[in-house]
Order: sequence, then C-alpha cells, then structure tokens
Amino acid sequence: MKQKGKLYLIPNTLGESGLSVLPAYVAETAQKLDYFIVENLRNARRYLVKLGIKKNGKQIDDLTFYHLDKHLKSYQFQHFLEAAENGHDIGLLSDAGCPAVADPGAVIVELAHQKNIEVVPLVGPSSILLSLMASGLNGQNFAFVGYLPIKKPERKKKIQFLDKIAHQQTQIFIETPYRNAHLFKDLLQNCKNQTRLCVACNISLETQFIKTKSIQAWKKSQEPDIHKKPCIFLLGK
Repeated sequence: MKQKGKLYLIPNTLGESGLSVLPAYVAETAQKLDYFIVENLRNARRYLVKLGIKKNGKQIDDLTFYHLDKHLKSYQFQHFLEAAENGHDIGLLSDAGCPAVADPGAVIVELAHQKNIEVVPLVGPSSILLSLMASGLNGQNFAFVGYLPIKKPERKKKIQFLDKIAHQQTQIFIETPYRNAHLFKDLLQNCKNQTRLCVACNISLETQFIKTKSIQAWKKSQEPDIHKKPCIFLLGK
C-alpha cells in the first residue's frame, strides 16, 4: 500500500514583520513542497518567494496551488488532498499567523484526519497567544470568541455577557480593522469600571502597541490609534 504524504501547517508572519519571527525549519520545509493550499494566491506566492523557493531551484510557476475559498462547501475541498493520498506532502498556508486558528484552514485539517493523513503543525506566531502572553490577564483559563455581533443591541448584550464571565476566564476577541474604534468605545460603555481591557495592536511589528488598563483608566486616557490596524482585544479581571 502506497504511503500517504503529510499535511504541513505552515505559519505566516503577522504583517510585514520579517522572517525573524519564524524558526528556520519553516522555510526549509516549505522549500521541499510542490503543493500548497492557500487563502490568497497572490499573497501566498509573495510569501513563498520570501521563504526562498527560488533559491531551492524551483520557480513559483512549478508549484500547484489550491485556493481555500471560505465560501466553498466542505465537499468541494475533497480533491485538495489528492496529492497527499498519492504520496506527496502538502503545505497549508495561512495569510497571517498560524493555519487553522481563527482561520478557514481548519476544514482542511479536519478532512486530513478523516483521510488518515498525518498533520504536522509548524511553530509560528499566533496573535491570539502573543496578546494573551503580553496582557497580564489570566493565562490559565481563557477563551477565544472570534468576532462580536455587528448590530448594536446584540453587540451590547454580548459585551455585557463577556464582561460578566471575564473575572474567571479571560475573553479574547477580534474585529474587522476599520471597526476597531467603534468596538473600543462600545467596550468602555458596556463593561464595568474595574474590568481590565487589553488592546494588542500590530503584534510583532515595529509599530506594536500592547496596553492593559482598567476600563476606568481607559476612559481617562487618550484613545489608542487602532483604526484599520490588526488588533486583539482581551477582557479580564
């Protein structure tokens, strides 16, 4: 019986932070692969060039890419892993950070397990974990809750719920960058004064900003410049 290939989960940098945030073996692994599952073809090509694909004697056009469109149905991904079933290793590449964590790549990892294909996660930056590490909030018990509701009534209700449970479990969430400022204001309006809020912006970049204060202290300080910048928000006590 032919041995199956492996699915390598290849981390990406967070923004233009440079490759210094990645272990050397991430590039070494990527250079050996001929098949990639990616979110955005253009971004993936540019990143693989940075990882040194051409230095390994390969050209980008020699590679096979599968577009991981989040709007596709799960059955439409079945053929993405055919190469692995035929003995070839495949790379799953995120647009930023770690694949399958707050990322559509999770559906591919699930499919790999169903097909008995070995999954190999590679070490790389995760904005969720990096922000938690730097927040000073409870790192023993935490939850990532993704995006909060867009509509005001539902968002208010969700924030008040997260604020209520934040004393026993750190709550981590994100927002579309152009709505960051609106979310920040909603948090100040709907959380108790003693609740602590961490705003982590542009993590690992030269413009990185990470600050934890009580809601009361945030109300008295200047609003952070987080408009259209990738941010993580954390609530705790």
